[in-house]
Amino acid sequence: MAENQGVLVYLEHREGKLLPIALEGLGAGRRLADTLGQRLSCVAIGSNIAQLASQAIAAGADRVYLMDSPELADYQPDIYLALMGQLVAEARPQVIIMGHTDTGREIAPRLAFRFGTVAVTDCVELNIDNTSGRLLATKPVYGGNALAVFSTDTDPQVVTVRTKAMAPAVPNASRQGEVITPAYKVEPSVVRARIVRRVLAESAGVKLEDAAVVVAGGRGIGGAEGFKQLEDLARLLKGAIGASRPPCDSGWISDTAQVGLTGKIIAPELYIAVAISGSSQHMSGCSGARTIVAINKDREANIFRHARFGVVGDWKKVLPAFTAKVKELLAS
Repeated sequence: MAENQGVLVYLEHREGKLLPIALEGLGAGRRLADTLGQRLSCVAIGSNIAQLASQAIAAGADRVYLMDSPELADYQPDIYLALMGQLVAEARPQVIIMGHTDTGREIAPRLAFRFGTVAVTDCVELNIDNTSGRLLATKPVYGGNALAVFSTDTDPQVVTVRTKAMAPAVPNASRQGEVITPAYKVEPSVVRARIVRRVLAESAGVKLEDAAVVVAGGRGIGGAEGFKQLEDLARLLKGAIGASRPPCDSGWISDTAQVGLTGKIIAPELYIAVAISGSSQHMSGCSGARTIVAINKDREANIFRHARFGVVGDWKKVLPAFTAKVKELLAS
């Protein structure tokens, strides 16, 4: 039986465009494929997605698999998993890269199980071992307190990558590539769940995952009223509002704002942590931020170990002064 070769990237997309996590996967995949001297392929599943092929090729893909059908308009894990399984069985990639998103976290482990291999999730670095040629996948462990490097002897080597952990591919419109449209079929018997109804959560402003600036509050904020002040600052900075787990559990802010091990993993340019102690569970969700600014009255708070800039003081006094200064700078 032929050995597995090449890198395969799963492309997430919305409204006819590749999502940032797809470009990050292509960027990482291109680098790995070049190191291995092998081909970079990618796969997109959905409806009316033909335009994604040119985007993926420009971003570094040598081959694009398009599974385009009106029946695939809505994400259905059983169907998508079955299609991915058929593609992997035929294409036999050595490495499969997915985003550490809701889709990736659901599909990657199940796909790995089907092929008797291993899935390493939430990776922040991917490299090829110079001696063995095997993938070295680095991920945070112990609540983000340490980094571990994983490798496996089985193929395909399946990984999910953390958002913004990988350098995105730089598009080059002159690149050429191959487009393949597989005609796979999925037996109705494999579908164990169906979509009953879809509820869209209303949101205003920048999405937490996409924001370059995040202003987050912790237990020390004291209540929902305090988060309104954080929202004012976030709005000024064209950012998003976040929170540690206690405010979400207390109902002061929506669960969708939670940052941390059991919330969202983000990597903004600027993370302003207000009245957040900085537990390892929370820091695992924002440790990828380029700059962390902490405001806390407890000078021994763990957050200061991670912050580039810190202010020891009562946030009720510090934040209004900080917000006023931001307004002044923006007006000048």
